[in-house]
Amino acid sequence: AIIEPRPEYKRDKTWSFWKVAPHNFDDCVKKSWENFSINIPNKTNHLECKDYPYQSIDSGLFYKKIIDQLKENKNISFLNNIRNIKHENSFIFNSVPITKSGKDNLWQHFCGVEIKTRENIFDDGIINLMDFDCDQKESIHFFYTLPFQKNGALVETTWLSKMNDNSEKDYDNQIKNYIEQNLKIKNYEIVYKEEGAIPLFYPSNTNEKNKINIGTAGGMTRLSTGYTFLNIQEHSKYIRMNIENIQSAKKYDIGKKYQFLDKVFLRVLEKHPEKMPSIFFNMFSASSDTIIKFLSNKSNLLQDISIILKMPKWIFIKSLIN
Repeated sequence: AIIEPRPEYKRDKTWSFWKVAPHNFDDCVKKSWENFSINIPNKTNHLECKDYPYQSIDSGLFYKKIIDQLKENKNISFLNNIRNIKHENSFIFNSVPITKSGKDNLWQHFCGVEIKTRENIFDDGIINLMDFDCDQKESIHFFYTLPFQKNGALVETTWLSKMNDNSEKDYDNQIKNYIEQNLKIKNYEIVYKEEGAIPLFYPSNTNEKNKINIGTAGGMTRLSTGYTFLNIQEHSKYIRMNIENIQSAKKYDIGKKYQFLDKVFLRVLEKHPEKMPSIFFNMFSASSDTIIKFLSNKSNLLQDISIILKMPKWIFIKSLIN
């Protein structure tokens, strides 16, 4: 049985990532790009990612594919409440994270709109991954633009913060001002909107007998980036391969190395938000393959070192000690 309270599945989010590993959803990819940029005021860095294209998956297409396949199996039922089944003797895969409220918790929170323009305005061969040329409000703020067509793009405002400043959540005005003032677009139509918040801390889900936490609840979110989709795919493959002895199998994680590096990185982010635009920009001065592998949990030691050498040494050393 699949327990899901939503009454219907429809497009409600966009999953994007560099394709560093095969996945089963190429037919759900809305668009792929082989070029991306990142910019801070008065500086722009253009990079290629031909070996690891950046992809966006339409959640509506994803849901349809999965539901169509599940409907072929008559043994699977959809229920909207766990109380509808006797679960005491069941094996549960839980994707609901327990995120206790706390004023010191960091979040990646965002809102995006897909717009259509009357004229062909966008270069649909390149995405703008991070545009820090915007008001930071003593947090970390950037815009993100994915051009799906020459006359259509997803434009998103993204914050890394503790979500204790309500002015950061004035997403509609932020996006409107960015589209009209930064992108210089006056005539456009909003055809889709999405909003969300990703915890940049591990949820407090505990291991229990006959229960495996998956997704964000299972620690599959990379805390420094928020990337989760491909980690979930690899975790799912691991579960499938070990399903016969899953309770005794080694717990799957994204790697202790990345958990440690992310912990240090987030300390710097919390203590020195004003330095983060430059830190992100300098990270992307490494080779594109190196930074992509590092952000996607696929880097080797030499690649890790090359990224670390791009960081301001003293700030990170103090965060490591403290």
